[in-house]
Amino acid sequence: MKEVRCGGCSRLLAKAEYVQIEIKCPRCKTLNNVKAIESLNPAPASARPIEEKHGQTNYPVDGR
Repeated sequence: MKEVRCGGCSRLLAKAEYVQIEIKCPRCKTLNNVKAIESLNPAPASARPIEEKHGQTNYPVDGR
């Protein structure tokens, strides 16, 4: 299982196996939207998110 932590205050919100989860932090009231990085058929490394913070995911830029 993976830990789901708040993007605002880093509080542990859940330990789960998930594809997508939306959970509101009871401490700081941040709404956290998290998608799983790993899947059964992993995408190429260039298509994987490189940073996840406050429910926002940044994907690598390939320079095109």
